[in-house]
Amino acid sequence: MLLENKNAIVTGGSLGIGTAICKDLAANGANVALNYRKHSAEAEAIAEEIRAMGRKALVIQADVASFADAQKMVDTVVKEWGRLDILVCNAGINWDGVIWKMTEEQWDTVLNIDLKGYFNYIRAAAPVMREQGYGRIVNLTSINGMRGKFGQANYSAAKAGIIGLTKTVAKELGNKGVTCNAVAPGLIMTDMMEKMPEEAKQASLNETAVKKLGMPEDVAYLVSFLCSDKAKHITGEVIKVDGGQYI
Repeated sequence: MLLENKNAIVTGGSLGIGTAICKDLAANGANVALNYRKHSAEAEAIAEEIRAMGRKALVIQADVASFADAQKMVDTVVKEWGRLDILVCNAGINWDGVIWKMTEEQWDTVLNIDLKGYFNYIRAAAPVMREQGYGRIVNLTSINGMRGKFGQANYSAAKAGIIGLTKTVAKELGNKGVTCNAVAPGLIMTDMMEKMPEEAKQASLNETAVKKLGMPEDVAYLVSFLCSDKAKHITGEVIKVDGGQYI
């Protein structure tokens, strides 16, 4: 197995793409700790699936926007399992609006979760990974952080910030055996996407080269690969999973 006996943290693991990532990491041999803020039942259900695969699972209530919560979660995993090998920063929200109507609350809320939340966890995990001389960090960004998106100034800015953060962390931790990469999905079939107006959904579908939307598993497979030693010489990269939506 690619990730036998590795210990992973996945933020936002109770829903959507995060759930697929948790399951695929476990299917490849990893123990998985996931956080939740409100969806405790969903998180516990995923943990039970992980345990049914013969892996360890931890469910921890943590707000990714909280620096203290991130540190506490990393400390808990290291205390329980002895080390932390993998960090997948996935948790995020969107709260859309055109720039001339966007409120300060909309901006701050999205940036605090979608960008500061990534900093919080990487900051907590970095000393652990540096000391043990090994680590895999994967950050979920978006093609809209690479190209911008009408009505998503806050979300696109946060996702663009993740790309800069990824490249910097790759440079800072590379000589300690730690890689850091970003995965940029296009439109993926999740509960959030299903709530989109049909017209907007069709417009995104028409943008793709393959003329179909991606599934959460399409993202998860790449994340698991980047967390494995087969990707040990890949760092600082941003890899799209978008069916050619942004070429």
